[in-house]
Amino acid sequence: MNLLELNNVSHVYGDIVKSKGLDNLSLTTQKGEFVAIMGPSGSGKSTLLNIISGILPATSGSVIVAGRNIANLNDEEAALFRRNTLGFVFQDFNLVETLTVRENIMLPLMFKNEGIKSMKEKSEKVAKSLGILHILNKRTQEISGGQAQRTAIARAIVHQPELLLADEPTGNLDSANSEEVMKIFENLNRNYGMSTFLVTHDVETATYSQRVIFIKDGKIYNEIRKGNNLIEYRENILNVLSVIRGV
Repeated sequence: MNLLELNNVSHVYGDIVKSKGLDNLSLTTQKGEFVAIMGPSGSGKSTLLNIISGILPATSGSVIVAGRNIANLNDEEAALFRRNTLGFVFQDFNLVETLTVRENIMLPLMFKNEGIKSMKEKSEKVAKSLGILHILNKRTQEISGGQAQRTAIARAIVHQPELLLADEPTGNLDSANSEEVMKIFENLNRNYGMSTFLVTHDVETATYSQRVIFIKDGKIYNEIRKGNNLIEYRENILNVLSVIRGV
């Protein structure tokens, strides 16, 4: 079953001097698939993520997410779609400093007007699964970077979204915490069927995905699938990146 379908999608920036962020791009991902997006700076990776989330409109083409053409949504409908259907994890965590870890995790549930008991139960359940149950009452400035990203992931999945979007989720983490965070993504996908769409420049991060799609100049340049050989997968990723970057 297709979860995401982009059909001949373009996005043009600027009114007088125009440039294409995406150029007639088409791709499909399946429900439960873990896909990584890679490419040089300015290739269109962030534009693609913003179009999938409905933050940017497609200049042309159609964007179908979980069976809905999000190009047809007004601002209020788009906000509701993002709130109910998507989960977001960012490089900078984007936690609210004035709230506790528990309150940050519960934010999506607050927007859905869930009851206090339900929010508490769900936040504790997801916190336990991510190993941060013991820091629920701490403020964000009292926790480590790895704990902050786990909190951000908990917030992104507490409402059980159909699609998890991650933008450079290991960008501000050291190698040890990056590995732990990516194991969480892998576990969510493998054991809970969480559909994941991840933008990264990091090869090690990309190896946790089932498929890597490479973008250059707003177009799909290449794609490779994981298979059973992790070393070969990593080498293939490196080879494609070296060609794209002209190394």
